[in-house]
Amino acid sequence: MAMKNHKWTFCDGDGRLDRPQPQISRRQILTASASLIAGGVWWAGSKTALGQAYIRSDRSNGPIFVSLFLRGGADGLNIVAPYGEDDYYRLRPSLAIAQPKSGKPERQRLTDLDGFFGINPALLPLFSDYAEGNLAFVHAVGSYDTTHSHFQAMSTMELGLKNEVGRVNGGWLARHLNSTSERQAPLRAVAFSSTMPDSLSGANGALAINHLSEYRLQNDSKNWHQDLTALYDRGENEIAAAGRDTLRVLKLLNEQDPRNYKPDSGANYPNSQLGQAFRETAFLIKQDVGLEVACLDSVGWDSHITQGNTEGWLYELLKDVADSIAAFRTDLKAEMNRIVICVQTEFGRRVAENSGLGTDHGAGGCMILLGEPINGGKVYADWPTLVPDSLTGPGDLQVTTDYRNVLADISTTHLKNMQTAELFPGLTHQTQKII
Repeated sequence: MAMKNHKWTFCDGDGRLDRPQPQISRRQILTASASLIAGGVWWAGSKTALGQAYIRSDRSNGPIFVSLFLRGGADGLNIVAPYGEDDYYRLRPSLAIAQPKSGKPERQRLTDLDGFFGINPALLPLFSDYAEGNLAFVHAVGSYDTTHSHFQAMSTMELGLKNEVGRVNGGWLARHLNSTSERQAPLRAVAFSSTMPDSLSGANGALAINHLSEYRLQNDSKNWHQDLTALYDRGENEIAAAGRDTLRVLKLLNEQDPRNYKPDSGANYPNSQLGQAFRETAFLIKQDVGLEVACLDSVGWDSHITQGNTEGWLYELLKDVADSIAAFRTDLKAEMNRIVICVQTEFGRRVAENSGLGTDHGAGGCMILLGEPINGGKVYADWPTLVPDSLTGPGDLQVTTDYRNVLADISTTHLKNMQTAELFPGLTHQTQKII
């Protein structure tokens, strides 16, 4: 099954809804406040990213957070399956994956994790990371949003909220970036997307872009470069320094064309939208431009019909995720001691399969965490069981771990931001010791 670019279209409520495409403002290339436009991102004035940006001297040692959002509600029960529970097979007669000791070939069964949970064979490219203690799963995790709406649930998570009640200014990652503005750099936060994700909404200088080739001066003439260089060479204020840094980044990307990037160690990225986003993220990390946050998307997880188990819809999406992350990890082997990859989704799927051989919107889901800082080789779960009396709503897996506690572990321990109350309003952080 070839992976293709998708429009974010989900079945939400009574009909199909397309994710609204927000308008991104653009400013003039150069104004009295010394603006610089590069490929759709703008900086202007001393309080914007241009006014604060600089290349950190310690950037090679700084933490990097890669957020991958599986949009559409990924089925955590077939990503990491509770094969040790009879109700898993009773409620999913067609979709359940065979037990590790079923005698079936590895490609057609679960691989054991801890005697109770097993991983989908699509994730086998990452199993060595689990064995080495660099990969962990968090199960029965999610928000307490009860709407079963894709967009409401996604927004709740990306804004760092408990549920659909209440609004805040900007996304949780934007609040992290803005509260640690002393770390600013021209490409500190990048979303490989046509729209800015809610998690980065309100962030100073965050860039949403489909491909790095789009990150360039709108006027790329030699005279224009010379004029800008002369302009920023004249001053020693913050805007001038940031302008010089930004021009250096643009020059570097121009000289080290991302399209010609050669991964290390034989890493082979899938020729999918997600695989190429991971490839360009690796390129940015190696160019040492101060990247701290990268937001990536995988779409198409709304598996109401013909979901499949060890082949089909879910399997192919998972394989793309696993192959993309495995290539990224292989390519950046020397850097993985400062990288955390977090894979999450807005909600899990209903426990019982439906008449269309798929699964409907649920509650509790599964998160995937990978990187050398992770306390891996474990499935973190306060498991609620799948017996009927333990299910919630119309038959959903309970949420027993607040997703914000996982992200708060990452923000405090990895990103070194102790302002948990600001990032996740109303949360009393209960550390999961995942990192």
